[in-house]
Amino acid sequence: MHYKRLLLTSLFSALIIIGAYLRFPLPPVPITLQTLFVLLAGFLGGTRMAPSSTAIYLLLGAVGLPVFSSGGGLGNLIGPTGGFLIALLPAACIAGIAGNFSAKAEKPRTYLALCLGFGLIATLVIYLVGVPFLKYNRSLSWGIAIQAGMLPFLIGDVIKLLVASQLARSFQPRISQLLG
Repeated sequence: MHYKRLLLTSLFSALIIIGAYLRFPLPPVPITLQTLFVLLAGFLGGTRMAPSSTAIYLLLGAVGLPVFSSGGGLGNLIGPTGGFLIALLPAACIAGIAGNFSAKAEKPRTYLALCLGFGLIATLVIYLVGVPFLKYNRSLSWGIAIQAGMLPFLIGDVIKLLVASQLARSFQPRISQLLG
């Protein structure tokens, strides 16, 4: 069973990498699908797999592999988008709380509500870390930092949250069956 968890953790890391490349370039922070897959990893993998898969993603990027939307290397973690990248780790932990709900099959509506609630909190954490990081990195005013690092992403992040929640609800029986 341990190898199945390892396989899923690797799969979630790969999905996050793919999500980084599915992007719409918007300076200074591009719109990507990374957050969708981080949330999905949390909703399906819980607090064990989601942080691990996100940490693997961040580590691969930090050592120079081009897994971030702007390439790879430590410069990405200390650049303008670094706060958003670093915030993926606590976001995965928070989304994973919904994934730890043990009665997913018996109470699918409760599971969906948990995914939506904890996914919203996880998304807010990404903004709470990323926007100040962007502000200080680029010496922006708060208004400009919010305008550049949050406002263009709100509708897309709500859509990603809804999609991740529905995908989790759809795939959860298969993941549970796989993990036994």
